[in-house]
Amino acid sequence: MPQVLLLSSKYETNNLLPEWKENKPELKEVFSQVLQNVHERVDLALKAFFRRVKAGEKPGYPRFKGIGRYDSFTYPQKGFKVDSGKLYLSKIGDATIASMAASTQSRHIKIKLHRPIEGKIKRLTVRRAATGKWYACFSVDQEDLPKPPWKDGSLVGVDVGLESFATLSNGEKIANPRFFREEEHELARVQKKLSKAPKGTPERKKAIKVVERIHERIANKRYEFAHQISNQLVNRYGLIALDPRNTPKMDCTQCGLSMDRDWNAAINIL
Repeated sequence: MPQVLLLSSKYETNNLLPEWKENKPELKEVFSQVLQNVHERVDLALKAFFRRVKAGEKPGYPRFKGIGRYDSFTYPQKGFKVDSGKLYLSKIGDATIASMAASTQSRHIKIKLHRPIEGKIKRLTVRRAATGKWYACFSVDQEDLPKPPWKDGSLVGVDVGLESFATLSNGEKIANPRFFREEEHELARVQKKLSKAPKGTPERKKAIKVVERIHERIANKRYEFAHQISNQLVNRYGLIALDPRNTPKMDCTQCGLSMDRDWNAAINIL
């Protein structure tokens, strides 16, 4: 008969790790807190599942992530450091963090540091993109920068729309760059080539990588644009109100005022 264990928390699961390491020595090759973070992910996934069940939503039971789908791992507190533009990860490139200080020949992982890391690093997640690239994502503690004072001219409502990327309550519109439109012809071309490639062939694998690179390029452009716009808004306004539901429907039925739908929504949001 298989043994069934009922565990009440992720902490009880963590207590089983020493026994699991004895049964599966390969687990010893992974930093301890990285293993514990896996339990944290499972715990969060199950809590979200039961919350959806309780709320009467479509539950979507958590799926097991096999070797092809598990695309990130996390150092929650320690086991890593950045020094002189190089990344050191415990159990990856070096046996221990302590060995880094003891040896001038410590192995390391070369990285492209896109900008200086500001603040105290608290957490690191290493993520693999669909194109096979690896990214190190740092969470840091940093002091809040001064914001504009809260005054009438420093409050704004923002409605995200389709015709434009966003409309502000002062009537200003932020144009939609439509990244997908710029790339769609190239994407259609390579997807057509992918559909013709026989399954299991090197040609198909190559075509899949090309499609993934274009999708990655679109996602990167959208991500950068969103950060640029949000940074501009934060620097200009002391209070930013966003996107409750049904705001475009809150029109004036008394005076018959007619105005731009998204502008009206941004005013209602504010």
